[in-house]
This record gives sequence, structure tokens and C-alpha cells, in this order.
Amino acid sequence: NVPNYEVLKYNNDFPALSQEPPFPDPVGNDFFKTEKAYGKCEVILYSPNHTVTLPELPLGHVVKLVDLWAERFVELSRDDSIKYIFIFENRGEVVGVTMPHPHGQIYGYPFIPKKIELELEASKEHFEAHDECLMCRFLKEEKDFQSRVIFENDDFSVILPFFVEYPYGIYIISEVHKQNIAEFSVNERANLAKAIRETAGMLDALFDTPFPYMMCMHQNPVNCVDASDYYHFHIEFFPPMRSKEKQKFNASSETGVWAHCNPTAPEEKAEELKAAYHRYKTKQKCDY
Repeated sequence: NVPNYEVLKYNNDFPALSQEPPFPDPVGNDFFKTEKAYGKCEVILYSPNHTVTLPELPLGHVVKLVDLWAERFVELSRDDSIKYIFIFENRGEVVGVTMPHPHGQIYGYPFIPKKIELELEASKEHFEAHDECLMCRFLKEEKDFQSRVIFENDDFSVILPFFVEYPYGIYIISEVHKQNIAEFSVNERANLAKAIRETAGMLDALFDTPFPYMMCMHQNPVNCVDASDYYHFHIEFFPPMRSKEKQKFNASSETGVWAHCNPTAPEEKAEELKAAYHRYKTKQKCDY
């Protein structure tokens, strides 16, 4: 019911976290500890158009989306109780999306989530041992090898990593060592918008159908540890499909012990993605 918006933030109607959380149910004790579910859950509408997809939006429109993400990162970081700001998108029914309108979400957690905690620990350990950022080194190694680099612009590289867990688990990595979306310049934000838009378009072109994915933005924690020396902004995509009809399920090894098995060669899948990127770019030119 908001008129004349292009991109829009609103508070989640069914939040998992709240800045005014209720008291926990009286089920805890000294062993089973409970705590108020403090935090913030926001929904980001990408467009007033109910059927448009992210790669179909004009680039200037996606830039406004990136700007809104940055604004919300800054605003949420002003709450001293929030320690991690997670910007993400779930796309497609196969990953549980119930609202088809194009949108993403932002969670402000009162703690650092475990996966980010492990990334921070590994990044810090590498920095202390080698005096370099782990992600900067990873980016250099991938660019030297080249085969898994899908495409690049002046500020971001889109890569299918050597260690990827999913057949099409793309990373978008900033060329410069920055920690969060709010640190990027106007030009860098425009190129981030371009990289995200083209990545989503490339995935759609892969099997000529809207491709489901989880897009997860990894940034530095706030109001706690200073990771500026060793943590590096990147976006991870988790597309659950192995082919147009087959889904990549996390089975016992992946779920039970976090030992992922990718039955595909990243170098081969990278070639598929490069071909899909070429098809997407060609279609873009034909549409104008």
C-alpha cells in the first residue's frame, strides 16, 4: 500500500528477531539456557512490479537496491546490541519462498553466526601466519589460474571457487580489500549492482528458466571485533540445482558432519556458466 516506491524496506510481519522481544517461555534452566530473541528482521522489496525478476530490472534500478542495502547496514549498525548484519535473498519455491514478489531480507543478529565466526577465525589465522588477507590471496590465485573466473568488471570478480560445495555455487568478490557494502564508492556500488544482476541473469540462462538460489552477503561484524585487516567482502550463491530437473540435496555427510561432496568438477561447470553468461549478454543486446 505504499505509493510510488522503487525499492522499499519494511519490517518483517513475522520476525524471528525483534528489538522489543517477548520474554522467553519458562522452559529453561541452568543447563538449557534461554534468552530474548533480540534483533531486527527487515524485508527489502526490489520493485513494485509483482512479476519482474532481478536480472530484468534496469541497472540503475539495481543500483538503488544496492544503495538501500548500504543505508540499512549503516542504520542497523547503530544499534549496539546488533553484532552481525546479514543481507540475503531466497529465490524460488525449492528454497522455501512463499512470497513470489521480488524481494530479499536483512537480519540483524545479537551475535556472530557460527559460519561467519569460522570464516573470521580462518581469516585471522591466515593473516597472522602470512601477513595477508585470505580472500585477497584466494582472489589472486583464482585470477592466476583463470579457468574458474566466470566474468569480471573493474571492481568485482565472479568466480566458481576451487573449493565450491554446490555445482554452481558462485562467489562475487570485491577487487579491493573492503569489509562491507557501506564502504564502497559510488562507482563500486554501480559495479556491484552490475555483477549481481549479471550473475542472476547468467543463472537464469543456464537452463533457460528462473534459477532458484540463496544469495548470502558476507560482511564484517559490527559493534564487536575489528576484522578490518583480515576480513573481505564477498557474496556467496547457493543454487540447489544440479541440472534443470535434478536438485543437489545435502545428505548425511553434508548435514551430519559438514563434509560436503561436490560430484562435479568446478572447471567444467565454470565453462557451462561462461556459456550461459554469453547467452544472457547476447539476449540483453537483442532486447534493446
